[in-house]
Amino acid sequence: MKKDIHPEYHDITVQMTDGSTFAAKSTWGKEGDTLVLDIDPKSHPAWTGASQMRLQDKGQVAKFNKRFGMFGNKS
Repeated sequence: MKKDIHPEYHDITVQMTDGSTFAAKSTWGKEGDTLVLDIDPKSHPAWTGASQMRLQDKGQVAKFNKRFGMFGNKS
């Protein structure tokens, strides 16, 4: 590796949305800083499977069908 081109790699604390913390190594911040997450696997719908996304999808499908249903299969 070339010298003096890589960022400093140090220990930080990561705080999840529920307040729990864990130690990690990162180039973010300074040694001992705490990274507070706004979104994490405990709260993000992509990991939790929240029904809000599904309800929104159903609404979007209904909206689409209402606007373009007349072009559908007429049997």
